[in-house]
Amino acid sequence: METGNLNKHISGQFNVELENVRSQVLAMGGLVEQQLENALLASNTGDKDLAREVIENDRKVNELEVNIDQECVRIIAKRQPTAGDLRLMMAIIKTITDLERIGDMAEHAAQTVLHADRSLPDVVQVNLEALGEQIIRMLRDVLDAFARMDADAAYRVHSRSKKVDSLHEGLVRQLLTYMMGDSRSIPFMLEVQLASRSLGRVGDHCKNIAEYIIYFVKGTDVRHTSPEEIKRLLKQD
Repeated sequence: METGNLNKHISGQFNVELENVRSQVLAMGGLVEQQLENALLASNTGDKDLAREVIENDRKVNELEVNIDQECVRIIAKRQPTAGDLRLMMAIIKTITDLERIGDMAEHAAQTVLHADRSLPDVVQVNLEALGEQIIRMLRDVLDAFARMDADAAYRVHSRSKKVDSLHEGLVRQLLTYMMGDSRSIPFMLEVQLASRSLGRVGDHCKNIAEYIIYFVKGTDVRHTSPEEIKRLLKQD
């Protein structure tokens, strides 16, 4: 596996520990990506069995978060890392929290499928699929940026969060239109609206992970920093 910007240490065992925990994060990311894909597929097809599978597998995501977190605490206590190594540990701990939240978003979308008593209007279905494709792409790309600790790739993911917000807002407007036109659809459309809100928040979590990558690489906390300022930071040597 490519180690990207990871430092090498005199202690070979420390290198092994760092690479092992990073590999676990990527495994967790792969599982979360699959959960999200399955939740969206279940939503698009109405497959309740697949939705139940997503809900059941959420415990695996939770277990991975706990295990990785415990391993990071053990490494910090044993190795007392400084500088870049400590930033890596902090980036990992924060990243797995966001991955676990994305897993929760997938579970929520799957729960909506189980509660559905009607099909989505075609235009809503199309836009929900567009939102799903965008967040899957964001998650896949930010995990790739994490694997390579590539700050520039992370920034490109970060800059796409506005598109997710726009897709979500358009979907909400459509749902409101349907609720105003048919009061009987309100309970179901409210469920769909909550699910779409969860999916929209996946973009925020991907954006967070991108910020952690930039923090590790550049040593600067870019939370609450404008995209223009982040771009200037990345251009600095």
